[in-house]
Amino acid sequence: MPGRSTCFIIDRPKHREVWAGEFRDRIVHHLLYNHVGPRFERSFIADSCACIKGRGTLYAAQRLERKVRSVTQNWSRRAYYLKLDLANFFVSIDKRILRELLIAKIHEPFWRALTELVLMHDPRADFVYRGDPAMMDRVPPHKRLMEQPAHLGLPIGNLSSQFFANVYLDVLDQRAKHILGARHYIRYVDDFLFLHESTDYLNGVLADLTAFLPARLGVHINPRKTILQPIGRGVDFVGQVIKPWRRETRKRTRNESLRRVASAPADDLFEMANSYFGLLRQSPSSHQDRARLANVVRSRGHAVNADLTKTYRGRTA
Repeated sequence: MPGRSTCFIIDRPKHREVWAGEFRDRIVHHLLYNHVGPRFERSFIADSCACIKGRGTLYAAQRLERKVRSVTQNWSRRAYYLKLDLANFFVSIDKRILRELLIAKIHEPFWRALTELVLMHDPRADFVYRGDPAMMDRVPPHKRLMEQPAHLGLPIGNLSSQFFANVYLDVLDQRAKHILGARHYIRYVDDFLFLHESTDYLNGVLADLTAFLPARLGVHINPRKTILQPIGRGVDFVGQVIKPWRRETRKRTRNESLRRVASAPADDLFEMANSYFGLLRQSPSSHQDRARLANVVRSRGHAVNADLTKTYRGRTA
């Protein structure tokens, strides 16, 4: 049986409840994913990203950039994008629906039983809370797993939950490609985009999914995060913004990197700075951003290489 989970609250980019299984449970999650994951991922569309080997944020940004260039014919034609987000996605997942999607491809009795055990386990039955109890009050009730009925919600933080979420939203991906006929579509977890030269088409997509998703999966589009506008204004996705002839890091991410590196404890500075250098260099238009970060790092007593891609321990000569 699964062991005791640990619950804690993170505050970046917003307050969120995170659950971590015991070490032995996390091993089981990896074992399960390694065995059954490939059979599902073989049928996933190429535009499904996150928690798939080789399909992280850089893959998603580059793939979207190619789609933008295609639909606008290298920025020579006007086109639009529809950006959608699912409201309170992880706590809205119906485990009964998800179980049917999973067992449809898992026929071996042992692996089917293990899948159901991991999926249906309720971490709230046995957990320990780490951190300031007041932090829990900063997470809105409708975003807490704590507040959901037993059949709803997956714990954010486990590999199994990330994999299960992709299986769940493969239903959306298949509809986008094969029913709606979307040529230019991409999804990263519960953020997804459609690109098209016609706003009428995109409004039709929005109307279809607004009805389909609650009926089929029990999830709802967040109207406050629904965006329909010309691609030329810039498309913000997975931390990067695609604009005419360039792809750059989101302004909030750039500012956060400078703020955190400037105030980081000395023991954390080396790892944190290199992490942000790695993040910023994913964008082709990042030289100026990396130069600003390098100035902060140098002011903290660390050397930076000539390409502005990494820092070293110790002071410059």
